[in-house]
Amino acid sequence: GCAMDIISPFSLYFSFDLIFFEGQIWRLITTFLFFGMFSIDFLFHMYFLVRYCRLLEEGDFRGRTANFVLMLIFGIAMMAMVAPFFSANFLGSSLTFMMSYVWGRRNEDVKMSFLGLFSFSAPYLPFVMLGFSVLLGNPVTMDVMGILVGHSYYFLEYVYPVVAEIRCWSIKKIMQPPKLLHWLCGTYNEHIHLHQD
Repeated sequence: GCAMDIISPFSLYFSFDLIFFEGQIWRLITTFLFFGMFSIDFLFHMYFLVRYCRLLEEGDFRGRTANFVLMLIFGIAMMAMVAPFFSANFLGSSLTFMMSYVWGRRNEDVKMSFLGLFSFSAPYLPFVMLGFSVLLGNPVTMDVMGILVGHSYYFLEYVYPVVAEIRCWSIKKIMQPPKLLHWLCGTYNEHIHLHQD
């Protein structure tokens, strides 16, 4: 829409004042949908976002739609809270890096290759992407923010429950989707059966 001048990027960018004082709530979503005008950088981010979003959905989150939506909500909320401190306008690249970070950490044994030049393990994917992004002339702030938010999610979803179980803490799992989210995602019945067993 922006490439064809149907929509102006000025109506999409993240602005704390416009969202919370002017009521332009849509900016909380549209800031994640704009990756710049059509370019190599645009293709780079779109490819990685779609690819790793799909791989997470089909892998770790298969049959756990509410958990996947909770991950997106967590990422969007964290980035929206941090964005004003970095004067961030568009957060799409941060979301891309968050997805690739979580996927990489959950697929540690997968070997990858970057443009056939060198091989690396999946956990290093976001850092290889970061290097490529720098080569394209992009600032690292948004990408590093995505990596940090991805790491926060990974810790709360996969590391904390193991530590809580070992140390016998009363709260075993923090990233548990509420029943309403299960109902909205159509996984409420599976959620009930899982907790009854």
